[in-house]
Amino acid sequence: MIQETIVTTVNSSGAAHIAPMGIHVIARDGVYTASPSGTGAATRATGTPADELIILPFRPSTTLDNLLSSRTAVINYCDDVRIFAGCLTGRRDWPLKPAEKINGQVLTATLAHAEVELVRVEEDPVRPKLFCKVIHRVNHAPFQGFNRAQFAVLEAAILISRLHRLPLEKIESEIDYLRIGLEKTAGDRELEAWGWLMDIIDAHKKEVNE
Repeated sequence: MIQETIVTTVNSSGAAHIAPMGIHVIARDGVYTASPSGTGAATRATGTPADELIILPFRPSTTLDNLLSSRTAVINYCDDVRIFAGCLTGRRDWPLKPAEKINGQVLTATLAHAEVELVRVEEDPVRPKLFCKVIHRVNHAPFQGFNRAQFAVLEAAILISRLHRLPLEKIESEIDYLRIGLEKTAGDRELEAWGWLMDIIDAHKKEVNE
């Protein structure tokens, strides 16, 4: 199972890097053990050896460099889609607070987070697999569910991350479809995030057509 999250890492100087990333959750006996329980505010749990996930950053990547250096990361489970869109459009200044068990930073806006340690690496020239163990999880607030507009922003953000690898026609077709759900269900946050992403796509169109 792949979960869309915000991964925060720190470099050797302690500077934090925030990046949207789909992480692969490893199932144990059919149960996705690394998922947050989502039960309520301020719930804490210590990870077990079965709590494992895979982070797959592309090369070159600040997340990859930081994780290999510090061997720790924070997985943030967040419903504020502005953070996903913001990180992909040059808006990375989101409030953070120190992690509890590792050297790392947690998004203040996150609903839940998992603090992880790097266990092993499967090398790949394009996208290495970083196997991480969850050592600490915290639920800060209940998850109320995504609406269609939030899904639309997330999918558009993924398209933005692949802008130079996909045909423009496919991007425009996907955006037209996603806009249907957005226009029916968006709030102010979703509209703001969508606008940031559309600015990037418009700039890409001009670049392609020049």
